[in-house]
Amino acid sequence: MSVAFISHSDCGRHDTGWGHPEHVGRLRAVTRALREDWELMLRIEHREGRHATADELALAHDAAYVAAVRDAAAAGGVRFDADTVASEGSWDAATAGAGCVLDGIDLAVGDGRRSFCAVRPPGHHALRAHAMGFCLFGNVAVGAHYARARHALRRVLIVDWDVHHGNGTQALVQDTEDIRFVSMHQWPWYPGTGAADDRGSKESVWNVPMPGGLPASQYVSAFLGAVDAATAAWTPDLVLISAGFDSLNGDPLGGFTLEMDDVATLTREMVDRATAWCGGRLVSALEGGYAPDRVGEAAVVHMRALEG
Repeated sequence: MSVAFISHSDCGRHDTGWGHPEHVGRLRAVTRALREDWELMLRIEHREGRHATADELALAHDAAYVAAVRDAAAAGGVRFDADTVASEGSWDAATAGAGCVLDGIDLAVGDGRRSFCAVRPPGHHALRAHAMGFCLFGNVAVGAHYARARHALRRVLIVDWDVHHGNGTQALVQDTEDIRFVSMHQWPWYPGTGAADDRGSKESVWNVPMPGGLPASQYVSAFLGAVDAATAAWTPDLVLISAGFDSLNGDPLGGFTLEMDDVATLTREMVDRATAWCGGRLVSALEGGYAPDRVGEAAVVHMRALEG
């Protein structure tokens, strides 16, 4: 069974302005790297995802906030904070980003197919009623709630190896029974959340704060240890990955030291676990990563490992 590569042309319409680290070149680097690996390109299924509806976004976000993002884009754009903007095309981009993840979930439920969603803007900092940290909607968090509401999947595991804490994802899922969240992130680092003793309102969060500059094997071991702790005597029906490639060595916004072999290891380990837990149902979505060529290379390594 082929892995699906899911993206949408509208994700390129989110214009963050000159010099912003989160730009359309990140996605172009992914497609360029994929074209250069023609064997993988021929094996995988290429899909243009769909747009999430306002009602689907409201599974995780305040409906008034969803409308505010739509209206801001219709008015030509707005700056939500120093780092986070909406342009005229951002509503189409953000709804496409979330919709690709929902499409991946539909595939996973339909035949167990795994997928990588190359989307932007990223999502794991977006809060219920606020944009934050380059993020407008919580793509993966919306997906977790959608999987439960649309497909009656009870237990959803979200794992996040972005170098920044997924504070938005935690906020959007921690009050829901049977959604568990594991985040490994640099500490102390933006956004300043994600302490090890922050287990969330229902003790369903495993935060793994780590200093920068450690040997890569220590990050891999700590992450997988937390995943195993989160799933002890608890078997997920679906695995969602927030694949932040800013955890790679040399990323301008992080201090982790992961290399491509580590991306492959983390991915294979999650595929093996998903296969044992839930018939391989796994959906991955791009989060951070601000050295575009490295992001493209990592995405190809990630997709190869998703093949199992």
